[in-house]
Amino acid sequence: MRIPVLLLGVAMLTLPGLAPAPVAAQSTNLDGRVNRLESEMRAVQRKVFPNGGGQLLQPEVVAPTRPVEAPGTPAAGALVDLTARVTALEEQIASLTGQAEQNGYQLRQLREQFEAYQRATDAKLTAMGPPPATTPATNAGGMGGGEPAPIAPAKSSGPPPKGAPEVSTAKAADPGRAARVAAVPRPKSADPAEDAYLYGYRLWEAKFYPEAQAQLKKTVNDYPKSKRASYAQNLLGRAYLDDGKPSLASIAFYENYKKMPDGDRAPDSLLYLGEALTRLDKPADACKVYDELSDVYAGKIAGMKADIAKGRAAAKCK
Repeated sequence: MRIPVLLLGVAMLTLPGLAPAPVAAQSTNLDGRVNRLESEMRAVQRKVFPNGGGQLLQPEVVAPTRPVEAPGTPAAGALVDLTARVTALEEQIASLTGQAEQNGYQLRQLREQFEAYQRATDAKLTAMGPPPATTPATNAGGMGGGEPAPIAPAKSSGPPPKGAPEVSTAKAADPGRAARVAAVPRPKSADPAEDAYLYGYRLWEAKFYPEAQAQLKKTVNDYPKSKRASYAQNLLGRAYLDDGKPSLASIAFYENYKKMPDGDRAPDSLLYLGEALTRLDKPADACKVYDELSDVYAGKIAGMKADIAKGRAAAKCK
């Protein structure tokens, strides 16, 4: 009779050691899944938030507060809760990854459409030939002192001498225009880039649009690294837009966004680009531009929301 009792005692000593085995296996499996989730979450955050500076954002799935269990209590409840949390994290990562890929695809499509539009516009402009001369009769590039004397229109119908300034059709039709342009004061400071931009701004403000266009283009070409280059390129687009040339305006606005995306006037150029495309009867492209503006410059358009809403309404965006 002692043998069964002895066997029973051995069984009682052996069973407690076997019980934690499945729990340990589940814990090891969960550790691997959690480590993989952490790596994937960091990769997703680097893609969705490229300017996060390596800072890991707090997860939305937070562990609930649980009472402290006494040693020796079953761990099944904790493992079930941890498994549910890991499953929720996996679903969240899958959703974020899908959104990031979709946003990247839409941005690539928008850029490709812009480039195709630019190529088509350039081809049309090339086929139309060079536009009428718009260089002001005064020396728009001069940054020195006093006002230069107006240049009289050429009497000969032949080409002007080499190096001579071109005369716009507007000034040819209005002999007094040159004098009024010359009356626009030139800024005088120690910053030539600032003076060049301000002179172009004053010409635009006085509604001398061809002269303002020539001056602003010269400012961008002469001072491409200046802070005012973004201002001048944006104002060049506005000068074209106010002059009834939305096609040239759209090119100027897009060039400012493409070449100087971090410039102070890059968001403004996208806003006006949407208006130019609406005038060109391209409402679908205008809506994409407004979407691009809201996505790329979300933190810089607080003062533009009313104008964006107005532009979207004009383009009948969904």
